[in-house]
Amino acid sequence: MSDAIIDLHSDDYFMGEALRQAAKAYEREEVPVGAVVVREGRIIARAYNQVETLKDATAHAEMLALTQAENAVGDWRLTDCTLYVTKEPCPMCAGAVVHTRLARVVFGAGDPKGGAAGGALNLLQFPTLNHKCEITSGVRLEECRSLLKSFFADQRATKKNGSAT
Repeated sequence: MSDAIIDLHSDDYFMGEALRQAAKAYEREEVPVGAVVVREGRIIARAYNQVETLKDATAHAEMLALTQAENAVGDWRLTDCTLYVTKEPCPMCAGAVVHTRLARVVFGAGDPKGGAAGGALNLLQFPTLNHKCEITSGVRLEECRSLLKSFFADQRATKKNGSAT
């Protein structure tokens, strides 16, 4: 009887839900980033990148998930929520996280060039901002990283073969 018990409140579980969202983005030829917002052990928001689909540079998975979460909570303050996202948030998304006062951000793949949760800079714990949130990085890292690498390899192959849309 050594069946694995799935902890439905674990970082791994919720990152799996974010990965499902990222896969939806991939299927739609969007950069495969997915996000979920969790409050009191329940997912209250799910989103994936829709920049190309919506023709909106701000339609990152995190931004869409935060808006959904605000609607679910009925307030712009998300002080008792955790954001799970497959890739380290960019400066825009990190700024929104600070403004919504999220308690915690959990991400998979880091972004040393553009990440704002400890990669290129750390806006989530910036000393002079009015809010700081806890950061957990590297959750299901290989799956998150693999999805991104696959997507960009596909994009390069498409462009090389001259069939880019």
